[in-house]
Amino acid sequence: MPASVDLPGPIVCFGEALMRLDTPGFERFVQASGFQASFTGGEANVAVSAALWGLSSRMVSKVPAHDLGDACINYYRRYGVDTQYMARGGDRLGIFFVENGRSQRGPRVIYDRVASSFRTVTAEDFDWDLILESASWFHFSGTAPALGPAVQSQLLTALKACRDRRIVVSFDVGYRSALWTIEDAKRGYAPLMEYVDVLIGSEQDATTFFGITSTGEQNHRDFAQAFGLQVVAYSDREVSQTGLHRYAAQVLIGEELVKTPVYEIDVVDRIGTGDAFTAGLIRGQLLNHTPQETTAFAMAAAVLKHSIPGDFALLSVAEIEHFAQGGSLAKVRR
Repeated sequence: MPASVDLPGPIVCFGEALMRLDTPGFERFVQASGFQASFTGGEANVAVSAALWGLSSRMVSKVPAHDLGDACINYYRRYGVDTQYMARGGDRLGIFFVENGRSQRGPRVIYDRVASSFRTVTAEDFDWDLILESASWFHFSGTAPALGPAVQSQLLTALKACRDRRIVVSFDVGYRSALWTIEDAKRGYAPLMEYVDVLIGSEQDATTFFGITSTGEQNHRDFAQAFGLQVVAYSDREVSQTGLHRYAAQVLIGEELVKTPVYEIDVVDRIGTGDAFTAGLIRGQLLNHTPQETTAFAMAAAVLKHSIPGDFALLSVAEIEHFAQGGSLAKVRR
């Protein structure tokens, strides 16, 4: 990024901090004798990508005041994320277990997120005036309101503060049936939408949760008009019987709809790809890139993330831009 570019204020990401436990290689849960631990969270994935790409990012969550909470915070810090506003308290981190699939067998995820620290957040945990000071963007995903009334209350407080400060808000629908029902999600999303500027999801999300029944390009435009959205971004994925993924996106930015090519991907780890895509959209919007540049970068980040184990898109701007411009990273670089 040129030194002459004035960088935007911090991107504030609000969501649950999680421990991820993977079976070794491609072992099944029933055969694994141990698990590889890392720390993640949908919003944390966005914060890490933003920090790696030279933007300021703040992760806001709540973790236990013991060594595992310290380990989680330190894990985010190593990638440049500002963690000073992480609240401490509660008894435990939320956990999810991952069994990585291969070929005809897809991945499996098992959640263990009941009674986590993040579910116990209170008004005393967050000084939103301080957290949002100088911020340019606020991001959350659908897993945050899925975690109960306490989180919903703090999220709504934050969104109202963002509106007062004219901070752009992005929302990745990210519905997880293991966390709540479709009807509960509809009720949970409804009061949040008046504060959202950028929506990341799918045409199915638009119909299922928000009553937008048109299809194709018109769905994007109807969704944007119904809720006053600046950006409506959808990604589509098809998985063949042999495990080959076909991945594409359509992004409406203002009045311009950009469609990406369809990428065929041999997947190492698909978890976190949507967050890489979201981070790319946020970066493009904050740096005033064109809709085509923004979408190409976001899609390239998401496609390349499929090749990286773990949740984080550990990619440089140069790598992503090279791929977005049609270059290959497949050859040995030395």
